[in-house]
Amino acid sequence: MNYLEQTLAQLACDIPGATRVFHKYKLDFCCGGKKSLAEAISERNFTAEQIIADLDAVVSLQPEAHDWRNASPSNLIDHILERYHNIHRIQLPELIRLAKRVEHVHGDRADCPKGLSSHLEYMHGELENHMQKEEQILFPMIKTGEYFTAQGPIRVMEHEHEQHGDSLEMIAKLTDDITPPPFACVTWRALYTGLTQLREDLMAHIHLENNVLFPATHNAI
Repeated sequence: MNYLEQTLAQLACDIPGATRVFHKYKLDFCCGGKKSLAEAISERNFTAEQIIADLDAVVSLQPEAHDWRNASPSNLIDHILERYHNIHRIQLPELIRLAKRVEHVHGDRADCPKGLSSHLEYMHGELENHMQKEEQILFPMIKTGEYFTAQGPIRVMEHEHEQHGDSLEMIAKLTDDITPPPFACVTWRALYTGLTQLREDLMAHIHLENNVLFPATHNAI
């Protein structure tokens, strides 16, 4: 396979574990999944050989993983609801609590992520609104086979996914790319560990919808 000619979305679907490589190199495979690998790495400070070697290593080490392209749209929706919607509703309130604590205790430090708790509260509201629209409108349409009617709501969800991607970028800006400073306290480190997990989960969530579920409904029309 010529990795460089494949899109990030295709590689994420074809290669179990490829998303971990993309996280390592900070490549957006969900909202930016239509870019080829060559396009995505142009003008970046690593070589094509480096990421190709990492992808080859992933292929050799992880031969088995669930391929959601083989699942029915209904089963994929059930997985998204259980693995991502339910988890996000647990993650964000706790991250908001931790962020408020860090800002309260360490607000006088220059490296404190000031404004993070407010941003997470905004993100929580936007994501909850988005998930409810999927649960109450889009997903029932897909489950009942109303694929043509679903295309309008799908376009709205894709646009909102781009906004979620912007929110993740803001988290990165506020937190030095989610890098705790030296001697950060336990709460601060726990906050950044949780933010890293949120970023990985939300990107995987958007990837499954943008690059697997939504194309399946379009192809079924």
